[in-house]
Amino acid sequence: MPDVSAVAATDLLQREIADPDTQWSLGTFGAIAEFARDRDEPVRLTQSVEAVAAVTPRGGIALNHNGNSRPFASESISKSGWSHRIALCLPSGDCAMNRRNALTEVGADREALRPEDREAILFDLGLGALQADFCVRIADPYLAARLRQLCGRAIFEHDNPAMEMMLGANPHRVFISRLGRIEVYQPIPPPSGKSPEGPHTHVLPRLLKSGRTHAATEPVPEGWIPCAHIYPPHPLRDGMGEARPFDRAHHQRFQRILAACGDPETLAIKRRVVAAVLAGEPPVTIAGDRHGRAGIRIALRQVKAEGQASTTLAAWLATFDQSGPEDGDDPAALHHEG
Repeated sequence: MPDVSAVAATDLLQREIADPDTQWSLGTFGAIAEFARDRDEPVRLTQSVEAVAAVTPRGGIALNHNGNSRPFASESISKSGWSHRIALCLPSGDCAMNRRNALTEVGADREALRPEDREAILFDLGLGALQADFCVRIADPYLAARLRQLCGRAIFEHDNPAMEMMLGANPHRVFISRLGRIEVYQPIPPPSGKSPEGPHTHVLPRLLKSGRTHAATEPVPEGWIPCAHIYPPHPLRDGMGEARPFDRAHHQRFQRILAACGDPETLAIKRRVVAAVLAGEPPVTIAGDRHGRAGIRIALRQVKAEGQASTTLAAWLATFDQSGPEDGDDPAALHHEG
């Protein structure tokens, strides 16, 4: 894991929370809350040495600077180009949450981001994930009493009415890790509906059953667990995942982050490839693991996206960037990435 100073990590959080184009997520493989806001949307921002937060009418996020946490930046191959993110990681021994396996009443949500929500009752859905608890917040006393009677049962039991009750009531969703929380106030879309713009959640039982803490395509250093993610603006995709003209400033911004808190070996491979391509050298074999090979392909796609002149780029792409099993948008991230 790159050795990033506490000051640099705090600066990163403060800089990104202030940018309305940066998006965030918190959760695990198969269950995730996302936070995003519009440029013209009312927001209450908090930036301090201890924590950052943003609260809008549609949802909120609060993250604390834990002295044991480290930011780790990475890129992955996607069908339409590449994706990028910054994982906010804790050592595997420090990240565990409650790991409840049944619906459980937690009590009044005293840590709610808005004062008016602090008397409402949290119920843990009991998804059993390592690094996050997945809760709903119930303000209706009658619904809370009905859910209380169902506590101790698995939420996805075929005859458990709890999920149907919650879908009908549209409670706030509150996803919590050791680094903070994301709250979603928007209604839950129907099973056949599209996720709304802005804050929303996904829960996919099939992926949860894998027990993974993150996607195999995300190269998190061994012994570390991602407890939240930051998604700075992508140079080729907007916040909804739609294509846009290449934005050099966004690209250079993330490359600086990658240099500061990414994998130095993968970064060295990328730099070697870019230098060779721009010098007009023919393709050569470059040693590397799965993530190193992905780094080669990402470097080539980025050279192409930037429109840099090279007489051998086409040959490099033909040699290294053929479609394969590592392609595909990351099903774990469940996030609009490039």
